[in-house]
Amino acid sequence: MIIHTVAVLVNNKFGVLNRVTSLFRRRQFNIRALTVSETENSELSRITVVFEGEENAKQQLVNQLYKLPDVCSIKEFSEDNSVSCELLLIKMLNDSKTRDDIKDAADAFGAVTVDYSKDYIVFRVADTTRRIDDFINIMKDYKILEICRTGNVSLEKSSTTIRQVINF
Repeated sequence: MIIHTVAVLVNNKFGVLNRVTSLFRRRQFNIRALTVSETENSELSRITVVFEGEENAKQQLVNQLYKLPDVCSIKEFSEDNSVSCELLLIKMLNDSKTRDDIKDAADAFGAVTVDYSKDYIVFRVADTTRRIDDFINIMKDYKILEICRTGNVSLEKSSTTIRQVINF
């Protein structure tokens, strides 16, 4: 399966997220990551979806999304044409035997300590999905207490914006 990332610019209204994600469900796409936020204009929201699927099925989905009345624009992203990142919060057991190794790994990945106690340490990492996956895999050698991560957020590498291709 191919991994796709699309951003959908929608009117910031009640129920729009449900209508968009229902299309993914009906077409049986597995959503790997989903982020939603208001944009620089409070009347619009941006939904970024990372999902698995074949190219022709993805194109059919995009065509169906454009038919939804509150969808203003859709932008497809690839590693070559975009900047993407994800946020991870990871809570680790603060054990004196492993503390230095955990901190060394965190430093190597640019993790920031955001909470610290005698029982646990919480790190924040903002990076690509691959780097976050790599960091988690290293941390699995120690005691992970809890993980929370966002989905991808992506912007196109150009002066073009998603608002410049609005389909009103």
